[in-house]
Amino acid sequence: MTRPTGAPPPTYPVLLGGVPVPGEGWVHWPRGSALLQDTYDVLALKARLDHGRAVPGDGTDPRLAGRVARSTPEQVTAALAEARAAQPVWAGVPLERRLDFVLAVHRRLRERADDFTGVLVAEGHPLRVAEWALSAALALTHPDTVDHARPLLRWEGERSGRRIRLVRKPDGVVCLDPARNAPLLTALAAVPTLAAGNAVVLNAPPSVPLGTVHVFHTVIAPLLAEHGAPPGTLSVLCAPARPVLRAWLASPDCDDVFFFGGSREGAELTRSCIDHGKKPIMEMAGNDALVVWRDADLPRAVDAALERYHGSGQLCFAPKFALVHPAAADEFTRLLHERVAALRVGPPEDPDVVLTPVVKRSQCQDVLDDALAHGAELLCGGEPVDVHGAPSRRGPFVRPVLLRVRGLDAAARMRAVAEETFFPLMCVIVPEETPEGPYADGELLDTVLSFVNANPYGLRNSLWARDPQVIDRFADEVTNGGVLKVNDSHIGTLPVLPIIGGTGLTGGVFGEANIPFLRTTRLQGISIGTGRPDHFDHLATAGPPRHP
Repeated sequence: MTRPTGAPPPTYPVLLGGVPVPGEGWVHWPRGSALLQDTYDVLALKARLDHGRAVPGDGTDPRLAGRVARSTPEQVTAALAEARAAQPVWAGVPLERRLDFVLAVHRRLRERADDFTGVLVAEGHPLRVAEWALSAALALTHPDTVDHARPLLRWEGERSGRRIRLVRKPDGVVCLDPARNAPLLTALAAVPTLAAGNAVVLNAPPSVPLGTVHVFHTVIAPLLAEHGAPPGTLSVLCAPARPVLRAWLASPDCDDVFFFGGSREGAELTRSCIDHGKKPIMEMAGNDALVVWRDADLPRAVDAALERYHGSGQLCFAPKFALVHPAAADEFTRLLHERVAALRVGPPEDPDVVLTPVVKRSQCQDVLDDALAHGAELLCGGEPVDVHGAPSRRGPFVRPVLLRVRGLDAAARMRAVAEETFFPLMCVIVPEETPEGPYADGELLDTVLSFVNANPYGLRNSLWARDPQVIDRFADEVTNGGVLKVNDSHIGTLPVLPIIGGTGLTGGVFGEANIPFLRTTRLQGISIGTGRPDHFDHLATAGPPRHP
């Protein structure tokens, strides 16, 4: 994301039906490191440019990373109409060619890995977080993921002289509103959604649009056209979410609303979608548990727990609390405390930095105060600091917080455990003795499983244990969540394994692990007869199974 001295920053117009067109004004995006080093001057520069009050030199200021055109209400409506017209044509393109589009995206992302991470770093994401986002994008589009999806999208067999097909048919026009904290990664759910035969209208959030529009302009849209998609199949807008969502709900040209956001907003939107005849695909909050059993590989479990602090805890599927067996609690807490206390702030280009400015700093203090009032022990952190790590009441960072909580009952009453928290704060919860004495391992396992399943959220959970019986019980009995990781990175992604999706307050009443190929399609069964005379002998068609 470097450019010659005096050159203007990259410019991204509205992508309306695959065609770049002017918008109405611009959202200018400063480099994340410049914003941290010279906050007020850079914000003033952005304000002058965004509001048409620029002075000479503003437009080529090297502190700018790019600018994105703001969409008009008329363009929001036009994008839907163009998507409706294009979608049947695109759905008629053979499935293999549409799946080849996903594979081409995968190859292009690998070829342009530095560009992908570079734009995210310019946007303000630490390099290590940007590299994790790239790994997730590659898993989403991996050849193994495509191979897994192919027979789910179209299966064909023979039964009683008939050809039987089970085919996933596209929903139609899918309108995607990505997450504000990870817009590019969540926007890339559009790739399998498109490959399933849908048209997509994507609204990049004006609060952080750069990475999304850059990748969709330079990678996704060109490859989509190369694979036979007509104009109109993809539009990329940049407008405030609320009026855009209202327009989507009111339009007959929107079939699905694919939404990333808070649980309360998602629940309200679900009701509105149903009222308006739209399919709601909700990706909402997370409050993930990381369980550490007595025989866990503690150094690696600590590595996984430390992922809580990626992006200063502002990732929905970071582990929010660790539930640790009493026999392992002291050593686990000691190791984690050392690592958390050593985390430091800095510019996003620094390869050792994972912390970012914290949006909800005042809420972090409120949750911390609540935990301490309920008996939590503060091991470190909580102070606001500037980019150099110096204490500052107006500092954008928060020193990472680590708390130790004694007892499940106390933990359940704390906001730090009961609610989704979007800041760098983790609780190590240690079950205490019952009134009858210490837990037996079997009883403790029952209690821990019940605690995990009682979580009203349901994105991810993870377990660190060696005992096969403990692993099997978690795999069999944990019903909460869209993904369960065992002895693995909590936030890590893999081909085939869903990245998003969950239950409860995470996915709503229709929630489950989210494979966009499937969530944006509907199953249709097809029977093609050959004209044999027994086709109306219904008992004969329900004969014995082929493989007794």
